[in-house]
Amino acid sequence: MPILGILASSTQVAAGDFESIATQTVTGSTASSVEFTSIPSTYTHLQIRANMLCNGQQNIRVQFNSDTGSNYAWHELFGQGSSASAGASSSTSFMQIGYVQASDANITGAFVAEILDYANTNKHKTMRSLNGSDGNTAGYILLRSGLWQSTNAITSIKIYPAGSNLFKQYSHFALYGIKSA
Repeated sequence: MPILGILASSTQVAAGDFESIATQTVTGSTASSVEFTSIPSTYTHLQIRANMLCNGQQNIRVQFNSDTGSNYAWHELFGQGSSASAGASSSTSFMQIGYVQASDANITGAFVAEILDYANTNKHKTMRSLNGSDGNTAGYILLRSGLWQSTNAITSIKIYPAGSNLFKQYSHFALYGIKSA
């Protein structure tokens, strides 16, 4: 099932401006993470599209270039049913990118995230994501953004559930390069 992105629906980026770089699908029973490596520096931005199953309710995190230092920050706006909240964290070793609300085999979490100017070595890297999950018919939606305080070009991306939960079989992740508009 295709997952449409924020940029995919804008008038500034044409459909031909997206190029598939790589996909990852959990083929075994579970996986603790998925990773995209050897990302070429030939695009302006990156987009990740994911459809995930986890063996428990879980936030989904991201790290770049195997960097586990405390130089990430993120904030979020989230809603469930008729209530809304916000959160933030700085000086962490990860960014929050997604969420899976339930462990039922038929309940997935999905996100679309853009990593802007990922290859620019003159600035820190920023990311934004839109995420949804529905495990109790109340629905859950998150808008998240984050900062990686590094001027290094992003060459690898690790995506993993927080805590001890794992990605379940058939979880699917796709990485796209976005050409300059």
